[in-house]
Amino acid sequence: MIKTLLSVAGFDPSGGAGILLDLAVFRCLGFRGAAVITALTAQDSLAVLSVRPVPPAFIRRQWDVLRADFAIAGIKAGMAGSAAGWDEIGRGLARHAGIPRVVDPVLRSSSGALLAGTAAPGRIAAALRGRASLITPNLDEASFLTGRRIATGAAMTEAARRIFDEIGCACLVKGGHLRGPAIDILYDGERTHRFPHPRIGRDAHGTGCFLSASILGFWAGGAGLAESCQKAIRRTERAIRVSVRPGRGRFFLSP
Repeated sequence: MIKTLLSVAGFDPSGGAGILLDLAVFRCLGFRGAAVITALTAQDSLAVLSVRPVPPAFIRRQWDVLRADFAIAGIKAGMAGSAAGWDEIGRGLARHAGIPRVVDPVLRSSSGALLAGTAAPGRIAAALRGRASLITPNLDEASFLTGRRIATGAAMTEAARRIFDEIGCACLVKGGHLRGPAIDILYDGERTHRFPHPRIGRDAHGTGCFLSASILGFWAGGAGLAESCQKAIRRTERAIRVSVRPGRGRFFLSP
């Protein structure tokens, strides 16, 4: 029987990120995908032009209907769209204890559009506390969540530990934009795992979505957390190398 993974995220009509990319990743890893849409966007390969958050009650309605029908084996949450959306994501995750729950805390698009409304760090932490299994912030998101600028590997390690203490789940801080060698750092509550990887000079869209969805797929498939992160990082690296440029803007990943 094919397992079902759930993506809770925004709708990117270009297909380069969000729900559509998550579902493609799940399918390629051997899972059936289902989705709860938290926000609609108007965007292309160049920029996010407009964001329309889905009302929290309708986020809940989508989730309740799917939960009543399918045995969900894992959840990946991404863009919330609003502060109230984060609250709703937290409530939804709380109803799925015992399965992998990966949160990619998308706060802002690469073109500068706000994707989390006015949610403050404390509100996001409160929504997720004790309800997620792993959170995967990039440097800007980790800086936002900790209130400290992160620009070194040592600062990434400290941020992962702080976020673990604050939210109560493992934290993978992504260092793709770090100066010098690229490295991602995972703190699982007991050990720190370092994942150095090549820096590929290509501006690709959706890498955070691709990575977090891949982590969930490997984890739900039976791999351990550190192994899932390592496999997903390598898979994302390969996807960037073979990415294509379908429009006038950024490169898109091929799952």
